[in-house]
Amino acid sequence: MRPAPTLVTARTRLRPWTDADRAPFAALNADPEVMAYFPSTLSRHESDALVDRIRAAFDAQGFGFWALEVDGGPAFVGFVGLSVPPYPLPFAPCVEIGWRLARTAWGHGYAQEAAREALRFGLEDLALPEIVSFTARSNLRSQRVMQAIGMQPDPAGDFVHPRLPAGHPLAPHVLYRKRR
Repeated sequence: MRPAPTLVTARTRLRPWTDADRAPFAALNADPEVMAYFPSTLSRHESDALVDRIRAAFDAQGFGFWALEVDGGPAFVGFVGLSVPPYPLPFAPCVEIGWRLARTAWGHGYAQEAAREALRFGLEDLALPEIVSFTARSNLRSQRVMQAIGMQPDPAGDFVHPRLPAGHPLAPHVLYRKRR
């Protein structure tokens, strides 16, 4: 088991999860606006299970989705980090970068700032050859973050998400890549 590293930027801190993060994370996951580009919101049980999987990923790999806090703000505003997707994707194996922030943290550049640091950690400290990111084609907000952190779209890699039923409006996904 490896302890989760803490990453610090000018305004954010990507840190290991604590049990105190569970309630605000469950509230974030229950917010329909936050979860608009996911098939559904999460129950408290589902949210807690996700925290457990994130913690297990850090223990197994030394990276995962960090809990995100903002200087001068709440102790928890969401997550940003790296993950190995647990389902088959056309471009697997891969490491993805992702984020999910509470609405109160939107529009301040926190996702970009923290994602840049997570991307740096993955490419430099972990020496990963590539990191990908993907989202529903309609999720322009996340695509803007991907572009802002220097990821490049890979239209040839766009795909239909395998965990969504055929014809689901969120099934068409775009793929972005960043190579070391």
